[in-house]
Amino acid sequence: MKLRSKIKVLFKISIGLNILLILILAWRIARVNFVSEQVILTEVQDNLVELEGLISIQMEKNWFEPNLVTTELSDVLNGIWLAMTTGKQLGTLSDRDRKILERLHSHLNQYPHGELYRFVDVTQEDKRNFEKLRGILRDVGLGIEITTSSEQGPFMQQAEEFNEIRNSSPLGFP
Repeated sequence: MKLRSKIKVLFKISIGLNILLILILAWRIARVNFVSEQVILTEVQDNLVELEGLISIQMEKNWFEPNLVTTELSDVLNGIWLAMTTGKQLGTLSDRDRKILERLHSHLNQYPHGELYRFVDVTQEDKRNFEKLRGILRDVGLGIEITTSSEQGPFMQQAEEFNEIRNSSPLGFP
């Protein structure tokens, strides 16, 4: 009888430990997903909003410091790359979201952007294209004084809309 009661106790302990391990694993997965989502929201979404704001300021100030825009665009491109790399390494980025981010990166990479220790020359055509970019960002809901989402899904929808608008743009426009 003692052996049977010991087995029951060990079985209950085993079940309890398994439940605890499942809870710890679920908590870790939730944290990893949260971190991955925050990279996309802070390094891509927030930087796109800042980019729109900087373009607006440059337009108001007659493009007195265009390299602020190109530097911010570099931050956006780096953020997209970081989000794709982080999502891939953590296994949290779906193929659909990866493709959306890749297309977003490809579209934005066509605009002049700063490089480490070097500014780029921004032409009048570049300025007009940045102004059009600002319009597209605002059209999809990414801009100063526009409420942004705190979840990845709505942002990915906005990025997909941006890609669709850019895909339908005339050839002369980056």
